Amino acid sequence: MKAGKTIQELLTEIDRQSKSKEDYLVNTSNLRMESWDSRPMLHVLDNSGSDLIEPLDVRQRAHVQIGDYLGIPRKYYERMQSEDADLLSYNVNRWFERKPEQRMLRTIDGHARAFLSNRYRRIDNLDIAQVTLPILFDLPEVRFESCEVTEDFMYIKAVNPRLTAEVTPGDVVQSGIVISNSETGCGAVYIRPMIFRLVCKNGMTVDEIGTRRNHVGRLAESEENFEIYSKETLKADDHAFIMKIQDSVRAAVEEIKFARVVDTMRKSKERKLDTHDLPALVKLTGASFGFSEDEGKGVLQRLIEEADYSVYGLANAVTKFSQDVENYDRASKLEQIGYSVLTMSPELFRAINHVNSIAA
Repeated sequence: MKAGKTIQELLTEIDRQSKSKEDYLVNTSNLRMESWDSRPMLHVLDNSGSDLIEPLDVRQRAHVQIGDYLGIPRKYYERMQSEDADLLSYNVNRWFERKPEQRMLRTIDGHARAFLSNRYRRIDNLDIAQVTLPILFDLPEVRFESCEVTEDFMYIKAVNPRLTAEVTPGDVVQSGIVISNSETGCGAVYIRPMIFRLVCKNGMTVDEIGTRRNHVGRLAESEENFEIYSKETLKADDHAFIMKIQDSVRAAVEEIKFARVVDTMRKSKERKLDTHDLPALVKLTGASFGFSEDEGKGVLQRLIEEADYSVYGLANAVTKFSQDVENYDRASKLEQIGYSVLTMSPELFRAINHVNSIAA
């Protein structure tokens, strides 16, 4: 599992961010993009054209969301962004004027970090931590293996050492949980079980069991073109959601679910790989599960190092390689992909395992 923050460091950072963020409901006719030293900046204006807040640097996620909302092809948007910021500003401003609608603009530390629908329901990282952490802290001997907050996601990855099993003699795994949330429109709230493998500190996120909550709520409207959103926590009408999240945290480390996943791992150990052309096998696996050719080279290296030529070994090679990936979001995604590889269908297993005979 990729190293991240301690739970104390995470809590300090999300508390700092909660005091630094502002959310605005703003009409696009009151937004203007301007190039400052070839860097696009976003202005929020009143009806007289004066800045209501300090001009905002625009993070990449907000750029992507602005381009998608305005229907500007992504490659063309990125080319203007890198080669001609004045042209980008002209295009964005023109379409803002032609398509006046209220949107939610999320900001932090002087940056526009997200450009979202006014139906977006804010379920913030601090809210999720306040709901889930008391339950985790009540688990005897709970261990927070890795936590992080990136530009788009928060992660809490904890292990319950009270639930331990052996996949094979000496190969010990423990039950765990992954809690994730995005404040920038990149994903729902997720509560997922996790399997932590002691021998190599691998974390494998169990992606087929869990709870999610989308950030979609009531339409937010204002008679004004600009309105500051207050920093209220989860509302009373989210009570059912809070209860479901708390129940899911408890259920994620249940013994029955853990035993079922361990049994799946043991069975995957019996599914042997055709080792005649491992590079081709890993390449096809990457094409099937969404990791790149360069990532596949790292997975192949880990597979050969471990010398476990089974589906179980292939899945562990993916999660082991995730520790080498610089981007924490991508490393966490590879931990999910590892479980998808582990549980691949018999049909896909046959196709990948017999790639040499198919190619022939």
